[in-house]
Amino acid sequence: HCEELLVLPYVLGHDAMKRMQISNVLISGMRGLGVEIAKNVILGGVRSVTVHDQGVAEWRDLSSQFYLREEDLGKNRAEVSQPRLAELNSYVPVTSYTGALTEDYLTKFQVVVLTNSTLDEQQQMGEFCHSKGIKLIVADTRGLFGQLFCDFGEDMVVYDTNGEQPLSAMISMITKVSQFPGVVTCLDEARHGFESGDYITFTEVQGMTELNGCQPVEIKVLGPYTFSICDTSGFTDYVRGGIVSQVKMPKKISFVNFAKFDRPGQLHVGFQAIHAFQKKHNHLPSPWSQADGDELLTLAKEVNSAQTGSAKLEQLDEALIKKMSYVAAGDLAPVNAFIGGLAAQEVMKACTGKFMPIMQWLYFDALECLAEDEGFMLTEEECAPRSCRYDGQIAVFGTKLQDQLAKQRYFLVGAGAIGCELLKNFAMIGLGAGDGEVIVTDMDTIEKSNLNRQFLFRPSDVTKMKSDTAAAAVKQMNPSIKITGHQNRVGPDTERIYDDDFFEGLDGVANALDNVDARMYMDRRCVYYRKPLLESGTLGTKGNVQVVIPFVTESYSSSQDPPEKSIPICTLKNFPNAIEHTLQVRHTRTSTYCPQNWADCVAWARNHWQCQYSNNIRHSGAPFWSGPKRCPHPLDFSTSNELHMDYIVAAANLFAQTYGLQGSTDRAGVIKILQEVDVPVFTPRSGVKIHVSDQELQNSNSSVGKMHRSDLDDDTNFHMDFIVAASNLRAENYDIPPTDRHKSKLIAGKIIPAIATTTAAVVGLVCLELLKIVQGHKKLESFKNGFMNLALPFFAFSEPIAAPRHKYYETEWSLWDRFEVTGMQPNGEEMTLRQFLDYFKVCPHRIVFNFSHKKLLTHN
Repeated sequence: HCEELLVLPYVLGHDAMKRMQISNVLISGMRGLGVEIAKNVILGGVRSVTVHDQGVAEWRDLSSQFYLREEDLGKNRAEVSQPRLAELNSYVPVTSYTGALTEDYLTKFQVVVLTNSTLDEQQQMGEFCHSKGIKLIVADTRGLFGQLFCDFGEDMVVYDTNGEQPLSAMISMITKVSQFPGVVTCLDEARHGFESGDYITFTEVQGMTELNGCQPVEIKVLGPYTFSICDTSGFTDYVRGGIVSQVKMPKKISFVNFAKFDRPGQLHVGFQAIHAFQKKHNHLPSPWSQADGDELLTLAKEVNSAQTGSAKLEQLDEALIKKMSYVAAGDLAPVNAFIGGLAAQEVMKACTGKFMPIMQWLYFDALECLAEDEGFMLTEEECAPRSCRYDGQIAVFGTKLQDQLAKQRYFLVGAGAIGCELLKNFAMIGLGAGDGEVIVTDMDTIEKSNLNRQFLFRPSDVTKMKSDTAAAAVKQMNPSIKITGHQNRVGPDTERIYDDDFFEGLDGVANALDNVDARMYMDRRCVYYRKPLLESGTLGTKGNVQVVIPFVTESYSSSQDPPEKSIPICTLKNFPNAIEHTLQVRHTRTSTYCPQNWADCVAWARNHWQCQYSNNIRHSGAPFWSGPKRCPHPLDFSTSNELHMDYIVAAANLFAQTYGLQGSTDRAGVIKILQEVDVPVFTPRSGVKIHVSDQELQNSNSSVGKMHRSDLDDDTNFHMDFIVAASNLRAENYDIPPTDRHKSKLIAGKIIPAIATTTAAVVGLVCLELLKIVQGHKKLESFKNGFMNLALPFFAFSEPIAAPRHKYYETEWSLWDRFEVTGMQPNGEEMTLRQFLDYFKVCPHRIVFNFSHKKLLTHN
């Protein structure tokens, strides 16, 4: 199971994965929000998922329910969605249920998620779930508004509050003073990074050995390199060395019952009023109905009056409550993607105790998506249902925006995790579903390890092109969308394809890339052609969104993150002290030895092992091995040692592949061959590097060390086996704790973990910005850059940074400005060089001539 779902162990850890795989989850309500949550939870790998709904598919559901088709109208939403959801992960059984949610039925589940439910249902089930220790999540969206509530009981244990790797630091001194806490001083190579209240433990301390392996000790930070611990006066004297490591301590948190908790706030009152309206009329307020808006405001005042204590608002924001009424009947795919991503992450927290849950309410709105003119009002007629798949979106924005979306021509660069989610949202909102088009390019093929987060792909799609497969999948979701798949890498080499005509015909660009260089290249192209750019990225539970608007914001390249800190070569080669160092060693020498058969390959691997992990190990006196430097020791080979045999099997098979020979994974057969291998015996001497007389050994690090990213992604070959074994053997040489295959792959391949929950939430925010762009928003405050960390949880939204303005005498400009001079004279003749020079005789700017369109362009 974990081999198939390669990325989640990087993010959650194996213990959390095991807890998740014994959790049964019920998700009630299979409209757009419910199916989004179900999709993310199924990809996450719980034990089972049951989808529940007693309603039938309506036109407005098709605005965001990506597993409903027009032919499904009138059918039960859960029953129709179940087989399509089940295809996402063959390890997670998915069943549908259409009966009533009785208390007896709820006891089958560890986690219950309610969407599209009434307030009475939420309160009734909240009481029952709380009393039975069943974890409850309530999620709801109403147009541009979203709501999330969590109740994980009174005895919830969080094993890891932030998901960050535990910190560690090397020790240079520990004090010993009577009746005073001991003070630990760390090496000043880097700040220790600990905080007061953290718990730590010790290893490899020489002298004050009582600390080694002690129970976790709470610390008080005194400075960037120092902190105090317990009383050390009764311990032996500190001599040297030692490593201090952070210990993640379980934290118990309590949730109050749904019915007993009131959150103050305008949106809380607004949602309560919408429930009251729906209970009274058996339907939601009509889109942009003034009468219904007035009634909802009255109901909101009644709800607020019934509140007690601090929950009661001093004054209602009447304009906000009315806007909630106007858009409450709406059903928007981007809002469902955002709230659905968050809700699914809360399911995983409930199952695993990994990361800090939402305590307890979360509210979200995207009102800035509406028209920038405060006084602008849509009419009921413009937003009335049309019996079409976009009814849920028309209810919020009217038909004009829908027509604009259909005409858009967008370029999507990348069809991976973010690309798949973008395409799904594009299909739901109708981008390019008329005279427009979506062009998606990705040169990669589908790998098995993509399947747990790139949800448009299935096992049968492995080895197919991502762009074509993704395009076909979203055409199933919305047959009207016009989408074309390309297999090109964006860059100077493809500018003959993505030329002036191509870019000038675009309305915008969305990046779904996994590297900074490609992002910066696309940013330069968008600045040159003055096209809006939607930029986003994820790293595990972290995600960010940046919107680039011509003449309004700075560009992506205007600011950059600091470069990644590199590890010194001397540390990598001679003084490794962490598993990251042993994984970054590169072998480049080639072998002159040519094997004739499988036995030769095994013999080569055995001799290579002897050379690398025994004969070539350096020795020196104890004073030399100080600070972070660890004294290495040679290893003794044994066929009964699994790690040693892992190395031999992987190295021998890679060597055999290099020379086109048949390999083998039969360990008994390999051991039999090893018994016949003659390995030279060497006696290492202090301070002397042993030179192996056999030239094959000295020059033997061949193609085994030359690996590509595709090799690391392919779990059917021996490259990753070799990397893990080689790294852990070198770690053993230096008494560095080993690591498992998943962390090795993460470090060696520089893999950026992507999980469905974060990706869905980030893309939801991206598509909200897209809706603003299509409407023609121009005010800086209308747009939102966003950053989130679902583990904490933390969300931050800010206005984009305005494009910096520069001034030369009386002329102001930004990176978006340029001089444009038509290259033709009024009489139709081309401008001469003299005329050109005369025109710019006093201009200090650099001139760029665009030959294809006879325009003169100057950039600042």
